[in-house]
Amino acid sequence: MAISASMVKELREKTGAGMMDCKKALTETDGNMDEAVNYLREKGISKAAKKADRVAAEGLTYVTNEGNKAVIVEVNAETDFVAKNENFQTLVQNIADYLLEKEPADVEAALSGEIENGATLEAYINDQIAKIGEKISLRRFEVVQKDDNAAFGAYLHMGGRIGVLTLLEGTTDEDLAKDIAMHVAAINPSYVSRDEVPAEETEKEREVLKQQALNEGKPENIVEKMVEGRINKYFEQICLLDQEFVKDSDQKVGKYVKSKGASVKTFVRYEVGEGMEKRDDNFAEEVMSQVKK
Repeated sequence: MAISASMVKELREKTGAGMMDCKKALTETDGNMDEAVNYLREKGISKAAKKADRVAAEGLTYVTNEGNKAVIVEVNAETDFVAKNENFQTLVQNIADYLLEKEPADVEAALSGEIENGATLEAYINDQIAKIGEKISLRRFEVVQKDDNAAFGAYLHMGGRIGVLTLLEGTTDEDLAKDIAMHVAAINPSYVSRDEVPAEETEKEREVLKQQALNEGKPENIVEKMVEGRINKYFEQICLLDQEFVKDSDQKVGKYVKSKGASVKTFVRYEVGEGMEKRDDNFAEEVMSQVKK
């Protein structure tokens, strides 16, 4: 029988399984909803559904490149313990290789794309959820392109807790690009240069600094000069090229890179779980609550 979109939607709501998995289950069971639910349970996919509401804010970042393409990715799991699991690490690397090859537009497109033997990435991840026993999710990724006279820098800190991908132009020195990636991992700039800082952000900071100076009782005729000095300090905090280079604090990153005949085109920095609400487990309380039942 023909499998309608509404049938797939209903099965997804019942099981929490992926769209392609639901469609296949309905096709295999000739549209019988109950049998399709059992089919998914038998395949272990419903195990993934049961974990759908859990918080996955641990995991790994990973960077890989081939030729003139590179990709940085963050894949989340529920616990740091699983992030150290060899199977999970292999999963992350396989996802990165797939993303590098296929270059999907976004996470949704990535999940619906075919990774191997006709299986979607979503199905592959669900299969690993059933094996590993935790919620796993592809959070974000970015594919970066370069030309021949450029270099990628890749750096993973704490085994992938922080991942950085840099792109330097005017050089093919990957060690230089990696040094800049290490700096980005350590100092966490927001922008490459002052030119990238939105005008409204600069003006907002300028107003805050001006008010601070006035509150300090400074005369209005010197407030403007003070604000300009402090705004430069602000740029040193958020702009990569204005920061003191971690491997040589006597010079700024921009000056150091320029001395090598290169320029920083872009960087991407991922820190696992940043911006996500993490679960605060108290295992002692959890155990005691079970004992008291």
